Amino acid sequence: MSRALLALLLMLVAFGASAEVFTYIDAQGNRVYTDQPRSNAKRIQLTTSNRMPATPVGATSTGMKGQVPEPPLFRYDMLRVLIPEPDATIRSSAGELIVSVTSEPGLQPGHRYRLLLDGQPTGEPGPSPVFPLSNIDRGSHNLSVEILDGQGRTVERTANQPFHMQRISLAQKRQVKPCAKDDYGVRPECPLKDKPVEPKNPFLRFF
Repeated sequence: MSRALLALLLMLVAFGASAEVFTYIDAQGNRVYTDQPRSNAKRIQLTTSNRMPATPVGATSTGMKGQVPEPPLFRYDMLRVLIPEPDATIRSSAGELIVSVTSEPGLQPGHRYRLLLDGQPTGEPGPSPVFPLSNIDRGSHNLSVEILDGQGRTVERTANQPFHMQRISLAQKRQVKPCAKDDYGVRPECPLKDKPVEPKNPFLRFF
């Protein structure tokens, strides 16, 4: 390696890739490299470094250290509301309804069902496919069911399924089936206070 080339390499190390380097021929015919511009010097164009940035400490091919990639969502072949059937009419004075759902395959470990009434959860998600509801307002409503995984992500969800609630008043129920003597205090529409007073036997006063 010539002294001139060695001097150039040392100069690049000393000044960095961003320094300007000039060259010229001195009076003795030698090529000189310098960082000082001269009238008879030519500027040398330095190439840009192609070094890639270093990988951060602790980084892996899947992301930064400590970050675990989320597993893919499990997919069910089928999820539906069994009871009530679509467009069913429910008659209940208390607005009560038992909802039953099913899935295929069955509920996976860590997964939970969540029932929605008119788009709002009816309670906390859980493993039971049966949901007792009460005090549902009179009129038309929509049911849907979701399956959530262990991270709370929605795995599956059914479309809205309509049903219609008819709340029969106690007076209407009593009209349909009048209260008998033994019904008072037993049937909600037959309270004891409405039980007719039995006539007294006039012969009992002589005993």
